[in-house]
Amino acid sequence: MAQKLNITWLDVTDSTNNRAQDGIPTAEDRSVWAALFQTQGRGQRGNTWKASKGENLTFSILLKPSFILAQDQFIISAIVTLGIHKYLQNKGIESCIKWPNDIYAADRKICGILIENGISGNLLSTSICGIGLNINQREFPKDLPNPTSAILELERLAAKPIAKMDLKSELELLLTDIFSYYDKAQAEFLANGNYQALYNEYLANLYRRGEFHRYIETATGKEITAKIIGLDEYACLILEGRDGKRRSFAFKEISYIL
Repeated sequence: MAQKLNITWLDVTDSTNNRAQDGIPTAEDRSVWAALFQTQGRGQRGNTWKASKGENLTFSILLKPSFILAQDQFIISAIVTLGIHKYLQNKGIESCIKWPNDIYAADRKICGILIENGISGNLLSTSICGIGLNINQREFPKDLPNPTSAILELERLAAKPIAKMDLKSELELLLTDIFSYYDKAQAEFLANGNYQALYNEYLANLYRRGEFHRYIETATGKEITAKIIGLDEYACLILEGRDGKRRSFAFKEISYIL
């Protein structure tokens, strides 16, 4: 039997991650807060998340993953991104995961994710996963370099206009896919003591994997050409240059040239 979803819908809030943070003392694992509009939506690197009111999915999931060791916390990124990838795939939209946890349709950003973890001892006690998935928005601010949405991608594929999607129904479908991967992670850990199968699936869907592209080293501003090989034991991105030399980069140490 499918698990009943625990979703709190809000018309307006500052940030759904803040609501999830407020819920940590009493809320259950897999509790969700969704808003039609966020006044202070947060993205990675301290950025704000821009979304038109009532057109996209902006929500946060509170997980209490007592089975995940602190050293394995990157599996949360794999769980969430693979769930979103599966949801889009079910819609007929091909997507890739841009390390560590953005979702791209071709070279256009369709989803951003901000994950905030809490650690107790050697365990991951809480994980707040803030997700902004563009659904019905057709026009975006000019300062966003490469946005897209589910409706734009579907209209591109169909070559005709399509009706807007119901956000509440779409959120339920999306959460079902995300929680399916949450269950897979727990089952894999109990069976094997690791998450290798999920990591392999994450890597198989990684944006630009195995292709030479240009990147910027953040510390020096130097442009390099390299291909993504995979992740190291610390979930850092491994890049290989044309000379065959490999280097690992942590989050914010490398930026993509799109």
